[in-house]
Amino acid sequence: MPKAKTAQSRAETTEQQAPSGAGNKENSPLQFDVRIQSIRPGESIKETASVNINGAFAIRGVKIIEGSNGLFVSMPSYKVGNEYKDICFPITQECRKQLHEAVIGAYEQAISQGQDTVAKHHGMQAPEGQPMEMAGM
Repeated sequence: MPKAKTAQSRAETTEQQAPSGAGNKENSPLQFDVRIQSIRPGESIKETASVNINGAFAIRGVKIIEGSNGLFVSMPSYKVGNEYKDICFPITQECRKQLHEAVIGAYEQAISQGQDTVAKHHGMQAPEGQPMEMAGM
């Protein structure tokens, strides 16, 4: 039991030492560095990525999944019974939106760059403003 009390004491100490602005919802904007690990355009899980937040917190195993309402960002999770629980997740709606936009944006950029690379390699060019068809990839 003394260990639990020690852990609680540390948590209380940490709270007391937190800067006065900590917990303030008007903190500086979050910076998301998204690294695409793999892209699978023909599958329901379109990509997996790692996300680094403000150079201070990293999340591995973030996925973009094709759902019935379009693409969505899925956080790393574990299964409990018949349901999945996120291991980590954005707390505020604003943070969730920023994370979603950063991950989807990185995915779309990677797809675009992949199409450009394929087109240059094969000497093809898509009509301006239209994506290149990547059949068989």
